[in-house]
Amino acid sequence: MTYDYDLFVIGAGSGGVRAARLSANLGLKVAIAEEDRPGGTCVLRGCVPKKFMVYASEVPEQLKYARGFGWDIGEAAFDWDAFKASNEKELTRLSQAYTGNLTRNGVEIIAAHAAFKDPHTLTLTPSDGSAPYEVTAKTILIAVGGWPFLPRHIEGVQEYAISSNEVFNLPEMLKSVIIVGGGYISVEFAGVLNGLGVDVTLVYRGEQILRGFDDEVRDHLAMEMQARGIKILTRADPVKLEKTPDGIRVHLNTDIELMADQVLYASGRKPKTEGLNLEAAGCEIEVHGAIKVDNYSRTCVDHIWAVGDVTNRMNLTPVAIREAVAFVETAFKNNPTTYDYENIPTAVFSQPQIGTVGLSEQQAIEAGIKFDVYTTRFRAMKTTFIGGETRVLMKLIVEQGSDVVLGCHMVGVDSAEIIQMAGIAVKARLTKSQWDATCAVHPTAAEEFVTLKDKRV
Repeated sequence: MTYDYDLFVIGAGSGGVRAARLSANLGLKVAIAEEDRPGGTCVLRGCVPKKFMVYASEVPEQLKYARGFGWDIGEAAFDWDAFKASNEKELTRLSQAYTGNLTRNGVEIIAAHAAFKDPHTLTLTPSDGSAPYEVTAKTILIAVGGWPFLPRHIEGVQEYAISSNEVFNLPEMLKSVIIVGGGYISVEFAGVLNGLGVDVTLVYRGEQILRGFDDEVRDHLAMEMQARGIKILTRADPVKLEKTPDGIRVHLNTDIELMADQVLYASGRKPKTEGLNLEAAGCEIEVHGAIKVDNYSRTCVDHIWAVGDVTNRMNLTPVAIREAVAFVETAFKNNPTTYDYENIPTAVFSQPQIGTVGLSEQQAIEAGIKFDVYTTRFRAMKTTFIGGETRVLMKLIVEQGSDVVLGCHMVGVDSAEIIQMAGIAVKARLTKSQWDATCAVHPTAAEEFVTLKDKRV
């Protein structure tokens, strides 16, 4: 059978773009459908604009440090509209770079929503409102990513709450906000908005923020956030939101009522599979709409594949890119390739940052591993100089007997940068002795990782 395309990719985010570009380089006829601009969550409404907001929100603390180091700096004011304009300009540049890379490599970009008509046929609904039409493809890759969701069972949420998507385009900066959730997105925006002068209250139904992270890391970050003025209410969950002349009133299941200008729901994301008509393709769907795939990212339909957040495996941009590379190797280069999800370094751009790779203390216990813990808390030189109280936490989980470092965790300035290099060591299964044999770079915070001597009793 003859098809219109050798490969059709649905979704022009990080994973889809990489797969399309690499496949086109092999001489295949490739098209990619995207109803928004190319770039996906990371570039348009996730990692990149969030990091810009992190940078902006850190300036007040940097000014405080500058004054502590002798700089005569007067009062400063933040211009939200100016920031939004600069942010949008940079996002447009990045999206155009994605578009240019695809075009230069011979990928046809189609501005349309794609849905399955049958396993090889897609119905495309153009973004410009023109009439839908159909195309066929020999191989199809689904890379539509995830999308924030607002719970429908809580009265008032759909009407009065916003998701992380809307934060970047608020008409004006808030005076107060209630953030619901305790994961990456929640703690990151709590730090951002707090840094921009917003009164922030974080509400989370669990016992402590950042479920799944090392407990010591979670506790340390919560303490630091509260020291910055962020209010954290755990074991609490909204049951009703109502609009009042003074703002939005949030009724909690603890019988407490809170008021704020806005409520940001950041309690989770789910795969964006609604509207794909996957039933017509025969693909199997798992919890929350995730597409079920095997270790090679192939669905239960041989010629249909899926990578990235739509599979709900490890929802990180670099992972989606690696999955895309493995897909091309497997599907088109006769080189079956899987991606190794073990020991992936990650960062949370909270304030202060978290960097982590490998096992947490709790995971090591659950795995039945005998281990030692090396940990330290200290005030960095820069903080000590101005009389600040912010403390850095660093922690290693070391397997007894083998001496292999199984986990590395840090909370503090530059954790995200430091954990990238620590990730190499953990991935390579280097021993604590090898870490210790590495010469320290002095004076730095990072040197503590190669000078930890005392086991925690």
